[in-house]
Amino acid sequence: MLSLLSRPRPGAKVSRGLGAAAVGGGRGRTEPCHGCLPRSLPRALARPLPPSPPFPGPGSGPGPFAVPSSAGRMSGSSLPSALALSLLLVSGSLLPGPGAAQNAGFVKSPMSETKLTGDAFELYCDVVGSPTPEIQWWYAEVNRAESFRQLWDGARKRRVTVNTAYGSNGVSVLRITRLTLEDSGTYECRASNDPKRNDLRQNPSITWIRAQATISVLQKPRIVTSEEVIIRESPPPSVTLQCNLTSNSHTLTYSYWTKNGVELTATRKNASNMEYRINKPRAEDSGEYHCVYQFLSAPKANATIEVKAAPDITSHKRSENKNEGQDAMMYCKSVGYPHPEWTWHKKENGMLVDIVNTSGRFIIINRENYTELSITNLQITEDPGEYECNATNSIGSSSMVTILRVRSHLAPLWPFLGILAEIIILVVIIVVYEKRKRPDEVPDDDEPAGPMKTNSTNNHKDKNLRQRNTN
Repeated sequence: MLSLLSRPRPGAKVSRGLGAAAVGGGRGRTEPCHGCLPRSLPRALARPLPPSPPFPGPGSGPGPFAVPSSAGRMSGSSLPSALALSLLLVSGSLLPGPGAAQNAGFVKSPMSETKLTGDAFELYCDVVGSPTPEIQWWYAEVNRAESFRQLWDGARKRRVTVNTAYGSNGVSVLRITRLTLEDSGTYECRASNDPKRNDLRQNPSITWIRAQATISVLQKPRIVTSEEVIIRESPPPSVTLQCNLTSNSHTLTYSYWTKNGVELTATRKNASNMEYRINKPRAEDSGEYHCVYQFLSAPKANATIEVKAAPDITSHKRSENKNEGQDAMMYCKSVGYPHPEWTWHKKENGMLVDIVNTSGRFIIINRENYTELSITNLQITEDPGEYECNATNSIGSSSMVTILRVRSHLAPLWPFLGILAEIIILVVIIVVYEKRKRPDEVPDDDEPAGPMKTNSTNNHKDKNLRQRNTN
């Protein structure tokens, strides 16, 4: 095979077109050829090509990739096989293997955005390649697209954050907070796995691939809002939230109110002065309220009004009954804002003590207005008792108690054992009663069981006879 793929000697005279000369049978003009097959090619390859046989079916003779015989001579029918095998080996050597290098390419590139001052934006960049490409972020000011400067994590007074992770892909996220008008410009994600990518003598436009996004920062409209509201134990009859759009350089489309990110119904209208009334406010009415202004050709603007209240636990498990070895779960839900900090305690000898998780059987999950305590593999000697969940925020606190009962492994047998005990006690009572009867209550066999029967007919006859004799 090495002789088949070796280069010909300089000045070698071979046919210009092997196939054309062989098939046509004519003699073509000969001249040096540096891209043709060498002279050491077997004679069979120089013979005229026979018509290709039909593709063999199941059970037929050797297919088109038949291996030449051990004698070293190829028949006319094996010529297509030799050519196909040679092409297959050559192409296989040219294909990249598992560890072959692969140029860098973008899977996800950053997208252009328009933001307002004070907001934040994030740009994503995802690249592939072998080895994994390096990712960098660069920035150019508006109207100065050629003067790029590299961005680092912590730049611009720590307003810039760059998070990059390398694995099978390279992923990087650029985040800039508290935007100013000077943050407008072109942001560029660069990626490269070229070994010479950091060589200053190399042209960066060749060694690095680039993806750009334009960030436009506009002046945020000025919105005047009312003060925050705190709902006490005795709240006022109503609370009114107000927003007023005082300065704006864009056309207002409409405005509306949201609570905790959800739009409130029947609040959408086209007005720069907005009001929202809360009648009989309670803890569940607390949260973050936003007045949102939507513009025709600019991002929407909003302002926040906080309505605060102490936590109020609205639901919890009053009791939990489990068998020894099982798992128990207790939970508490609350309303109120800000979201509370949750803690769990256990009552021991009338005192609240912190839960010590030395055994690793206690799992606590806290999510804003929800908490959950799970105990695995319950122990009848340690775990039963009263557990208290406590919710605390800057306005106040609230707590509730859940009673945990742990039964023995024999608990399912208790009903059967109770019935069996009742039967045994009843039998014992009957036996004792029978043995302790008094003797005079026992009937005598010699005495008749009932009153003696008399012959009333004979008595009447004797009475009538005595009366006749008297007469």
